[in-house]
Amino acid sequence: MALQTILFDFTLDAEKTATSSQRQDVARVVRNELEHVFSQLELAYSMESLDGGYFAVLHENKETIITCRIFQQGLLTINVEYYLADGKEPLMSFDTMRTMELILRQKLDSDRSKYLPPIKRGGYIDIYMTSSDERIIEYDIDTLVYEARSPFQKIQIMHSKTLGNMLILDELQNIAESDLIYTETLMGRGIENYEGKEICILGGGDGALLYELLKEKPKHVVMLEIDELVMQACNKYLNTICGDVLEKRKTEQYEIIVGDCVEYMKKFIADGRKFDYVFGDLTDIPISGAPIGECWDFIRTIFEHSFKLLKPDGKFLTHGNGTSCLESLQLFEDQLRLLKPKVKFTTSKAFVPSFMEEWLFYQVTFA
Repeated sequence: MALQTILFDFTLDAEKTATSSQRQDVARVVRNELEHVFSQLELAYSMESLDGGYFAVLHENKETIITCRIFQQGLLTINVEYYLADGKEPLMSFDTMRTMELILRQKLDSDRSKYLPPIKRGGYIDIYMTSSDERIIEYDIDTLVYEARSPFQKIQIMHSKTLGNMLILDELQNIAESDLIYTETLMGRGIENYEGKEICILGGGDGALLYELLKEKPKHVVMLEIDELVMQACNKYLNTICGDVLEKRKTEQYEIIVGDCVEYMKKFIADGRKFDYVFGDLTDIPISGAPIGECWDFIRTIFEHSFKLLKPDGKFLTHGNGTSCLESLQLFEDQLRLLKPKVKFTTSKAFVPSFMEEWLFYQVTFA
């Protein structure tokens, strides 16, 4: 159950919408077509002429509202909004939308037109999220599997028909059952040799990285994750990607420490503990115009502490952001270049199914 919003827009000759009279002529053409398309509705009209030209069409019982705006610059927009209950047929099929667009385009002599399929608003399940560069992505989510709020974040696990269960933190997609490529690219499977190595994971609460690393026979892995509730949810609903590694907090192969990773990194540094690999599986690179603010301060802190934990030939591996976020990725690389002692880095890319975009990963070593 959700409000359905269907959007149409048409580009007209601005010389034909310049005056109020001309805009009223366009409005009459639109009104006639709406009466034909929505013949099953008893439409009542409320028309008002503004500087931009405007009229609204209302279903008499207010369940359907159709608004039209005619701008003097030659742009016509039509918005159709109605509430669709479960089990009910939609007001407009895709064929009807396409037919209406084509007929109006012809009658209005429009040189460009477009319609968007229904945007579903106010439903119990939110099917929209954003890409790394803040574009809207619609998912084929059909079930809310789990939802809770920890002291640190909102945690949801949704089921997608094509991606499987998805972990969503604070409305941002993190990982799904479809995303083995994410973990394998982050760890450089087939490139890095983890056998007999000591490894530290910063974050990684979904357990996928720990699960895959243990297959490589490392000497020991310590994982520093702040959110116990994330691990509990993933252990129950995402065990296809984490196996049973989140069921225990300590074994001969690994230890999961629940707490602030920065505080434990400080402790490891004070104790002189060193690792062959440190993984940054934490927050994404911020989308910003400058490397300032709390998130960037946190990233710099992670850099500083991680390289104090690495052995001289050790490596810091982390995810970056979507490859379309060129400015933020450049800011991130600039921060790496400022590190002392100096470091060098390489990158790798992978298209991550549940992100619906290509993602960049970093491999950083001492120069």
